[in-house]
Amino acid sequence: MIMSRIEAPRSDDTAATGDLVGLLLGGLPAEAVLTDPDVTASYANDMASFCPAGTPAVVVLPRTTEQVQHVMRTATALRVPVVPQGARTGLSGAANASDGCIVLSLTKMDRILEINPVDRVAVCEPGVVNAALSRAVGEHGLYYPPDPSSWEMCTIGGNIGTASGGLCCVKYGVTAEYVLGLDVVLADGRLMSTGRRTAKGVAGYDLTRLFVGSEGSLGIVVRAVLGLRPKPPEQLVLAAEFASAAAACDAVCRIMEGGHVPSLLELMDRTTVKAVNDMAQMGLPESTEALLLAAFDTTAPAADLAAVGALCEAAGATQVVPADDVAESELLLQARRLSLTALEAVKGVTMIDDVCVPRSRLAEMLEGVDRIAEKYRLTIGVVAHAGDGNTHPTVCFDPADPDEAGRARESFDEIMALGLELGGTITGEHGVGVLKKEWLAREIGPVGMEMQRAVKQAFDPLNILNPGKLF
Repeated sequence: MIMSRIEAPRSDDTAATGDLVGLLLGGLPAEAVLTDPDVTASYANDMASFCPAGTPAVVVLPRTTEQVQHVMRTATALRVPVVPQGARTGLSGAANASDGCIVLSLTKMDRILEINPVDRVAVCEPGVVNAALSRAVGEHGLYYPPDPSSWEMCTIGGNIGTASGGLCCVKYGVTAEYVLGLDVVLADGRLMSTGRRTAKGVAGYDLTRLFVGSEGSLGIVVRAVLGLRPKPPEQLVLAAEFASAAAACDAVCRIMEGGHVPSLLELMDRTTVKAVNDMAQMGLPESTEALLLAAFDTTAPAADLAAVGALCEAAGATQVVPADDVAESELLLQARRLSLTALEAVKGVTMIDDVCVPRSRLAEMLEGVDRIAEKYRLTIGVVAHAGDGNTHPTVCFDPADPDEAGRARESFDEIMALGLELGGTITGEHGVGVLKKEWLAREIGPVGMEMQRAVKQAFDPLNILNPGKLF
């Protein structure tokens, strides 16, 4: 049940398919074409649980746009599916291989081509690691805000493919808001440029946004123009403890209703707090039902923290601890950074959901997850980007126990159903991939599905780009 296979369109011409590697080598150096089954198997899947994966025929690691074009022309000629990959840190199975596919790993295309402080843009290839770009633009006094939790490993191409988010979204928004233009290799090998590098531009349909979040199903991003911001001051953090999750969610509503703009507003429920305590002995009070972390990177962060601290106390916080400096802020954030690792230690495996609800219904979401955990006799911890309503209910289970694994999968589906009932969405930042295909149809409806399939058909009429994902 946990791992089946992804079947994909295959060529009827066995001889042509058998010559796939030879044709690829006609436009790629030998070291860029991997055929050893033990090596190619390591590229079969990303970090998601319960997602099927197939066996790739070959893995290619191009270094240039021309090499990517050669791969796509070869794939089109032989009708071979292509699965684009970044660092494979995704959590939806969007990078999982299909049987007989070409895995197109873009990690070797890792050059930062330009950083322009006047235009406030960076131009880079898809294999650039998020943290590397962030540090590079920081040397110019600039800031690239999108910061997924895996920012030290994940790539810009992967971030674009899944429309990823992160901790700072409450103030700065998600990846889509920073992608100004793209160079994209289409399914047949043609190269298309979208978007702009200007501050404004509304010429034609916004094809750039169409590719952001498309999970490699419409084209291969080979170059991105990214918007930057001036580097903000270092943020200061406040931690507030609550005797109930409802009280913490009430504080979130008060903060947002009051017009405050934190750079970070994160919530950890009691299960997560306990897991972090058990793993790292951080000394968080065992009576804590919810921990709220707020941060400001304004010119007067202490005053902002004081105002938010007062709102937390009005909502029933049992303790409010504002940091005095950056070092103390980092200590307060450590618990949040350890959350997923700590929850994984509970059972060895986790299944991380990604349901986003309106902020005003955040308390209902957390209460509902508690009921689901009790119903299925499971440990489910919740960490949330509370400022934008994006929750990550994390199901802890033993994959060697078929009954528990089955209950974990059922609880996951029930959590997604709860999110939709509360007016939310099945994914705020992880994408659809394989994991949530059937739930996409439930969320957007038959007309929405028809139009999305029409878009896919226009860009990829042979259905060779990441088949089996999204739909």
